[in-house]
Amino acid sequence: MQKAKYTAAGLAFAMAIAGASGPSAGEIEEKQMAEHSYVGMWVTDDGHVRHELLPNGRYDEARGNRQSAYRGRYEVTGTHIEYWDDTGFTADGDFVDANTLHHGGMILRRR
Repeated sequence: MQKAKYTAAGLAFAMAIAGASGPSAGEIEEKQMAEHSYVGMWVTDDGHVRHELLPNGRYDEARGNRQSAYRGRYEVTGTHIEYWDDTGFTADGDFVDANTLHHGGMILRRR
């Protein structure tokens, strides 16, 4: 029986075809969110509310000394943001410009 001979490039190509599965839809969405211009920390002028938009489509909001007071998922469409909190309530907001978010009667600024 004759053994197959592969060049390094041929072996790499064969392995890539056999195991190639590309990024998942979730990985693609997370990469897009990470590159979204609104990802990051948003804070009220008095520092009481600290609202972090995470690159995986989740948010974590601290209030005063209470870390992670609210957590959930979010989606941004244009300059509008929709929130779905893990406890069941919903909220929304609008980005006025690259550094200002109006949300729940509050004005938050990018940090």
